[in-house]
Amino acid sequence: MEGLVRSSAAGQIFRCLTRGRLLQYPDERPGFKCPTCYAEAAAPDFLFRGEEESEEAFQISRRLLLDRAHTAPVSEYFEAGASQAGLLPLSSTTPIRIPTIADARRVHTQADLEHLYKVATQSEEFGDSRDQPIAPVKTLDDTILVDWYSTKDPENPQNWSAGKKFLVVVQIYLYTLVVYMGSSIYSPSTSYVQERFGVSETAASLGLALYVLGYGVGPLIFAPLSEIPIIGRNPVYIITFGIFVILGIPTAVVDNFGGLLVLRFLQGFFGSPCLANGGASVGDIFNLIKLPYGLTMWAAFATLGPALGPVISGFSVPVKGWRWSLWPIVWFSAPIFVLLFFCLPETSSDAILLKRAQRLRKKCGNDKLMSQSEINQQKLTVSNVLAEAFFRPFQITILDPAILFVNVYTSLIYGIYYSFFEVFPIVYIGIYGFNLGQMGLVFLSIAVALAIAVPLYFLYLYTIFEPEVKKKGLLAPERRLIPGLFACFLPPIGLFLFGWTSRSSVYWMVSVVGIFIFTIGIFQVIQCVFIYIPMTYPQYAASLFASNDFMRSTLACGAVLFSRPLFINLGVAPGVSLLAGLTVGCIWGMFGLYYLGATLRARSRFTAK
Repeated sequence: MEGLVRSSAAGQIFRCLTRGRLLQYPDERPGFKCPTCYAEAAAPDFLFRGEEESEEAFQISRRLLLDRAHTAPVSEYFEAGASQAGLLPLSSTTPIRIPTIADARRVHTQADLEHLYKVATQSEEFGDSRDQPIAPVKTLDDTILVDWYSTKDPENPQNWSAGKKFLVVVQIYLYTLVVYMGSSIYSPSTSYVQERFGVSETAASLGLALYVLGYGVGPLIFAPLSEIPIIGRNPVYIITFGIFVILGIPTAVVDNFGGLLVLRFLQGFFGSPCLANGGASVGDIFNLIKLPYGLTMWAAFATLGPALGPVISGFSVPVKGWRWSLWPIVWFSAPIFVLLFFCLPETSSDAILLKRAQRLRKKCGNDKLMSQSEINQQKLTVSNVLAEAFFRPFQITILDPAILFVNVYTSLIYGIYYSFFEVFPIVYIGIYGFNLGQMGLVFLSIAVALAIAVPLYFLYLYTIFEPEVKKKGLLAPERRLIPGLFACFLPPIGLFLFGWTSRSSVYWMVSVVGIFIFTIGIFQVIQCVFIYIPMTYPQYAASLFASNDFMRSTLACGAVLFSRPLFINLGVAPGVSLLAGLTVGCIWGMFGLYYLGATLRARSRFTAK
């Protein structure tokens, strides 16, 4: 528990106030013995990097050698190319460092990515092996790269206990849930806002649309910040979420329409870091083989959030007024913020090792002790950060047809999902005579769909994905799209069923079944796509997810505004059919991506070759 609190925001503030006398790290305590390889500059057990060798090339060479060290004598792997790589041989018992999602983003070829998954498989199979020290790297300029002390270093998020990992990911899931819930919780109050401020229906819907736009813009700024080692993930989470909670109060009491819209946009903007980096935090602590399970649950909470909003405010708004669609955001988010403040540890290995290097320099009195992330950080410039945040994502989207299709498809699905907040009142209040609370309950069909879709995807991961990766390797990235080839038929089926049964002569539950089918389909498709992207574009995965989030949120913002006029002017059935027809076209795109993906990858300059 001490380790959990120590690296939390509260723990770091407490350490600062006590000048590190309380909540000390193990390497700060009097009885700590610094490993010889860090305490003595002339220690023999180092891995050396050549002067002309890049960091990426060196890390790949290092992983290959470390892997072979388990099964081959020193002479064999040394003769196999260690001298050409500028490396000195290690003991044949040299351990393998557990690769993470951050390592996957540093590779540039499919072979390198394949190797990472091979090492991840081995580390999982031999997870109970004895703890072994890890020899650090020493460059030719005598810099000693601070690493984990051993294969079971407790500071390494990959080595945390199952209980600690569970507590951390639950916090990320709840954080994600409440931010997404904050978007749709406003929806039942739209007509009341329209009446109170004397604005049109479209203008009143801006309270939802601008919130969604805000959490689409935010990741372009906050995602790169959290990847800077000196900052890490926690400060970005805590500062922005604290602002999110505080903004909830003026948003609930504001008495002018312009102020309401500005505050709603800012709420979405400052709530966005969990949407940009939540998956990265999950990736920090899970083995690459098990990571899809954690990401699937994170995506489930993200999908569930908007569905719960109308359920929560649908009954209170008609009785207490439109402000009661906004107060629950404060009530739900404030306790979660307190939990994060005291119990969410830093998960970024780059940030953890940077701070370890700082402590060891003080402990050993050796200025040559540095983490690799510290060295990389020195090369960062404002122009590089801005380019990665605003230029790279859209450059790849425009120039790579596979990414363009993925972004268009997921944006379309997301936009249709948010159009439900405009069409549901027309159908379930206008046609079936539900009240706001009863209409909100219809959204629970999404929760039921997730309760089926998540286990189905887990079943695919457990019976097909894991065994295939362990026995045959990654194979072509397009194999990750196979479940999507079946699931892509479900969105149009569900939409057509919903659109053409939403009439008084048909029992209302039939249309709900259409929403249920649609949700299962979109969840499966998006999960396949979100595994395909990092396996095809590992070095650009973070940028691509940021651009995908921006495009999805932008179209969803537009969908909130245009869908109501669309359904009123065309009618529910033709309007929904128009959207369903677009998803039919995407079926061809999914099959085209599966069969032509290898050709597209060969022509792309961004994919891992």
